[in-house]
Amino acid sequence: MDISEVTRVEAQQRVLLVEDDTRLADLITEYLGKNGLEVHVERRGDLAVDRTYELEPDLVVLDVMLPGRDGFDICRELRARGATTPIVFLTARDEDFDRVLGLELGADEFIPKPIQPRVLLAHIRAVLRRAGMRERPGPVTDSLAFGKLEIDNAAREVRVAGKPVELTTSEFDVLWLLARHAGKVLSRNDILQQLRSLDYDGSDRSVDCRIYRLRRKLGDLASSTERIKTIRNVGYLFSPTNW
Repeated sequence: MDISEVTRVEAQQRVLLVEDDTRLADLITEYLGKNGLEVHVERRGDLAVDRTYELEPDLVVLDVMLPGRDGFDICRELRARGATTPIVFLTARDEDFDRVLGLELGADEFIPKPIQPRVLLAHIRAVLRRAGMRERPGPVTDSLAFGKLEIDNAAREVRVAGKPVELTTSEFDVLWLLARHAGKVLSRNDILQQLRSLDYDGSDRSVDCRIYRLRRKLGDLASSTERIKTIRNVGYLFSPTNW
């Protein structure tokens, strides 16, 4: 292998696929591999957390029903430990409750099976693009401050009263979008269009879940004055005051 080949391999983005269906895992691995991703497979849920820290992937694709431990528990522990690695649920469980739970636990996407490999690839690339923004150098002015809240888009960091706040990629994206439009109401459709190029279908709760987690992590739920306001039947408004 020459130097150019080593550079190309090292530049590949690494995906950990936690999936116990051998046939499906092989199919996904082959397709993603042909499209430039380095895929590693873990078939047991009780080994997934340790494997994630050992491998340090750019993204985790996670089934829910797994031997040893289910995907929700895995996601919960990773987020509780402070891991910000993007997580995409890929599961046959497509009930609204499961979707909302997965997003509330900190997942970036919840994708129902069956799915065409090329569609899965498109979702993965979209999540990786959003996560990859943290590697891009930004201008000196690429930051915002509201009272005790500081948001640095170049470094992808958030602080409240000088203390860092750990946000997932999708949570940071929503916060940055709202903060850039402080004082303006953004509809759910506005937010989905900006972040995922999708139209709001009237039932997608992913935005609501991310807003709730943001409020909790930023201390908004404990505040007497709403800082990220719900405008009923319209959308959300980031207040530039009371931070």
